[in-house]
Amino acid sequence: MSLKNYIRDIQGFPKEGILFKDITPLLIDPKARKECLQILVASLKDKKIDKVVGAESRGFLFGMLLADALNVGFVPVRKPNKLPYKTISASYDLEYGTDCLEIHVDAIQKGEKVLIHDDVLATGGTAKAVCELVEKLGGEIVQLNFLMELTFLNGRDKIKGYDVFAAMEY
Repeated sequence: MSLKNYIRDIQGFPKEGILFKDITPLLIDPKARKECLQILVASLKDKKIDKVVGAESRGFLFGMLLADALNVGFVPVRKPNKLPYKTISASYDLEYGTDCLEIHVDAIQKGEKVLIHDDVLATGGTAKAVCELVEKLGGEIVQLNFLMELTFLNGRDKIKGYDVFAAMEY
């Protein structure tokens, strides 16, 4: 089974000039979803993880599945004013604009081993911001993993020095 068969291209979303990779077909199919989760978990073999950090919002979907599979805590990283407790924030550039992310100040304890998960590695801005947040709280990043990587956008350049895994590449 090729997971790429479960990714739908949407031209011009969220704005003209963007080819959006829609993961909805992957989420709908339980067999494909389970296979994708197994691929992501297999990339973590022999690595100790204390927390999975998922980036808003599609990073929550497999982020929670990964946390369950690893039997560890899940930490949401959200857009501004979505988390109810005290937060720290980091700004970042998107391939189509700028944004900001926040994390609760007590979500990661110093020295905890952290897996960061998001659906797509594009320009690397979101991933870099999440890394900044985790490290500000004293977390040690074990791996950044993604459902897919858009290699032509060179997102790895912004997160050099980290272990990066993508289940699919475009």
